[in-house]
Amino acid sequence: MMRRVLVFAGVVATVLTLGPLLPLPVAAQTTAPAWTAPRTPWGDPDIQGNFTNLWEVGTPFERPDQFAGRRLEDVKGEELASIRRAQQERTRTEQLAGDIGGTRWIWLDSHDHAKGSVAWFVVDPPDGRMPPLTAEGRARQAARAAARKASGRGPADSYTDRSLFDRCISRSVPGSMMPAIYGNSYQIVQSPGYVAIRYEMIHEARIIPLDGSPHLPSSVRSYMGDARGRWDGDTLVVETTNFRDEVAYRGANPATFRLIERFTRISPDKVRWAVTIEDPSTWTRPWTFAMPLTIDNSEPLFEYGCHEGNYAMTNILSGARAEEKAIAEDARKGITRPASRGGTAAEGEQER
Repeated sequence: MMRRVLVFAGVVATVLTLGPLLPLPVAAQTTAPAWTAPRTPWGDPDIQGNFTNLWEVGTPFERPDQFAGRRLEDVKGEELASIRRAQQERTRTEQLAGDIGGTRWIWLDSHDHAKGSVAWFVVDPPDGRMPPLTAEGRARQAARAAARKASGRGPADSYTDRSLFDRCISRSVPGSMMPAIYGNSYQIVQSPGYVAIRYEMIHEARIIPLDGSPHLPSSVRSYMGDARGRWDGDTLVVETTNFRDEVAYRGANPATFRLIERFTRISPDKVRWAVTIEDPSTWTRPWTFAMPLTIDNSEPLFEYGCHEGNYAMTNILSGARAEEKAIAEDARKGITRPASRGGTAAEGEQER
């Protein structure tokens, strides 16, 4: 009997001694395994999917004055959620109190500003504001405005006075992936040596080679530019040049303008899209904005039959002719009326 007691005591002592070295039961483990970004069958980081940035609609591009002195990463949690809810309510109030053309409100049901991820988009410079224009940049933009004014043309004298966006030709880059009132769907597809990106709105596409080939000659320019990509760790870096003058972002100089995008999968359902603007002849320093793209596989990209259904162009031009006729009729009666404010649908887009 004594021997059994001694053996049992020895076993207990051994268990107590080794216990801390034994693994905890699965239920008792509190540290979740680190998430690992997926890979394609050929070994590249996998950033494929159908994405949307609908939830980012309404986010200010630059840091609002109310956050002066604060960093982007400091505005989070309940404070950010409260800001986004207020944006949702403000947008609904403004849209539902609109004037003729109030069909804008029909898009509100698809928006949920509370899901927005950030308080503003510009991440560099740290103050969340775009850097100043250079003297050359200011002069170039003033010259463009002066030339437009001197032409004597109105905003809708013909279809050529409307933006490429209005005319269903292009939103270019980065405009094609900026959040808008609708059409915020994008598809990224990969193959060995290439990445393709499709954009729902205007239905444009980019084929990005990853083979290290040089850019096309500067004399070859296009609406979407000439893109070349490479992998930097888990990040796809895409450098685009050779833009046409009429689509250079925010009045950049296409001869010196480089657009550098970085696509990084940061979670199972999100890719971070960061865009760096480099143009030393237009801005005093490079600057960057960023936002998440969220996977949405609930539905594929819709066909954007813009030209086929672009009644807006007909209506804009016919409306301008009707307004001119009304002004002429009022003038014969001695009535003076304010001129139309004009402008284009893409002006707001350009500001984004």
